[in-house]
Amino acid sequence: MKILNYGSLNIDYTYSVDHFVRGGETLSSDSMNVFSGGKGLNQSIALSKSGAEVWHAGAVGTGDGDFLIRQLQSAGVNTELIAVLEGKTGHAIIQKAKDGGNCILLYGGANQEITKSMVDEVMEHFEAGDYLVLQNEISEIGYIMEKAHEKQMKIVLNPSPMDHRIGEYPLEYVDYFLLNEIEAGDICNEQGEGEALLRKLSAKFPGARIVLTLGGDGSLYWDGERLLKQGIYKVEVADTTAAGDTFTGFFIGGLVQGMDASAALEWAAKAAAIAVSRQGAAPSIPSRDEVDGF
Repeated sequence: MKILNYGSLNIDYTYSVDHFVRGGETLSSDSMNVFSGGKGLNQSIALSKSGAEVWHAGAVGTGDGDFLIRQLQSAGVNTELIAVLEGKTGHAIIQKAKDGGNCILLYGGANQEITKSMVDEVMEHFEAGDYLVLQNEISEIGYIMEKAHEKQMKIVLNPSPMDHRIGEYPLEYVDYFLLNEIEAGDICNEQGEGEALLRKLSAKFPGARIVLTLGGDGSLYWDGERLLKQGIYKVEVADTTAAGDTFTGFFIGGLVQGMDASAALEWAAKAAAIAVSRQGAAPSIPSRDEVDGF
């Protein structure tokens, strides 16, 4: 069973600040670091570090994205399906406040240059029963979902960042949603909280399994029959940038490797706790052994 993560590859420019920049304000940063990132890259690394076999498909620009491919390779991710295109690699400007919170501005770059013909070529390598993991940081997401559905792949969607395109995707094809309360409310066109919101989303997509993340209150899981609740593991927070991506990677990685949903949720919560205790996005993602020993 293969996992295809068709996702973003970004360069993260991370600035440490006292507080997030306000409108009209010029603010000096305490430091600046450059990291590999993008929700796609982070989730591929988390999937691979969980022990799963993962292929990353996506695109980088010429001249500035090579180190992202090397970062994936060093984590054990198969990178044969990554295209190198004319232009710039996607990047993010991240403000990291003293309390560990972050504020992110994205530039799509090569991530937004994915074409249908590129998708067709990638999908030739996968078959029924394989997993497709998607976020919302590349182009042609709807078409990718359609092709995966035709092949009877299992589709995992983390609909972040949320924008108007989400409503245009064939969401009825999704087997697993992993999302927060704001994203779930936007998809339902009705805001809510916790279990009530979870059930509203389930009513709209009754065939899907849903993981709803609740920040400091942990997460909920619903598969149409059973409700699972998972708390967080409290640690000293250094950087929350890759917390959600780490959680997603270890949860799906756990399922693919035979864990039931309850065990996978607990494993993912431990992995996310380790990640937020460290600086950076991809560099903060723990190994399987670290999570097992947490």
